[in-house]
Amino acid sequence: MKTNIVIIDDHQLFREGVKRILDFEASFDVVAEGDDGSEAMNLVETYHPDVVIMDINMPNVNGIEATQQLIQQYPETKVIILSIHDDENYVQHALKTGAQGYLLKEMDADALIEAVRVVADGGSYLHPKVTHNLVKEYRRLVSDENANQDTIHAPEIRRPLHLLTRRECEVLQLLADGQSNRAIGETLYISEKTVKNHVSNILQKMNVNDRTQAVVLAIKNGWVEVK
Repeated sequence: MKTNIVIIDDHQLFREGVKRILDFEASFDVVAEGDDGSEAMNLVETYHPDVVIMDINMPNVNGIEATQQLIQQYPETKVIILSIHDDENYVQHALKTGAQGYLLKEMDADALIEAVRVVADGGSYLHPKVTHNLVKEYRRLVSDENANQDTIHAPEIRRPLHLLTRRECEVLQLLADGQSNRAIGETLYISEKTVKNHVSNILQKMNVNDRTQAVVLAIKNGWVEVK
């Protein structure tokens, strides 16, 4: 079955570029486009898309407002926010409205395709740079909490070798560093396909749905360092 997609972005050239990338995937079908959040409700009512790709900055109704309205009316709607902002406040605000994905407009084609697939399957996807920033903020909050409890030593980094292979531990650390699959492959001198296989194994072994959940769980257990 095809994944039906609606794209809403007020920049026509960017929207056309996103559509062109998605059209290369045989399993994707861009069924409609819009240039303002005010169109989102009508497009979803008309086309019943599996995924809505929504720009965050639009002149009349922005992506956050439109997403909130959509989720209230159609709780099963899956929304991926597109943004130029990597600040965690923007990300958290978007996720609180119910968006399942957050991509920076500096993304490459592979990240866009992966995000749509993950979100369509019911998972969540954050741009690797966004993930890294959220992880750093989480680590800061944990450090502050420990400081308030008079904890003077840093938590010990313990590799989960009882659960993951050494290579999977390396991939998990690079995920926490905010690297994309392509960057991980270049760092470890392995193919991007091999990286994807490692990530899939990590998610399965850690019993999580997506890479963001894997990184957060790894931080809680002291399995990765946050730089």
